[in-house]
Amino acid sequence: MTQAADPLVLDFVEWIAREPRAYAEVIATWKTSCPRLTIWEDAADRGLVARETLPGMGLIIAVTEHGESFLRANGR
Repeated sequence: MTQAADPLVLDFVEWIAREPRAYAEVIATWKTSCPRLTIWEDAADRGLVARETLPGMGLIIAVTEHGESFLRANGR
């Protein structure tokens, strides 16, 4: 991931941190036609967010402990 993508990764992780998001919502909101701009995949690869299955909600994306630390370290 390039350094230029870090602000977008921060924005994404902060958005997820507000509340766990349904997988479908994440895909719809953060989709891109640029294969080189994969913000949510980059966040997942870095261990900042993770897929989980919650009863009644199905597949969601939530911030990990590492993601919470990442936000704190970057003043968010």
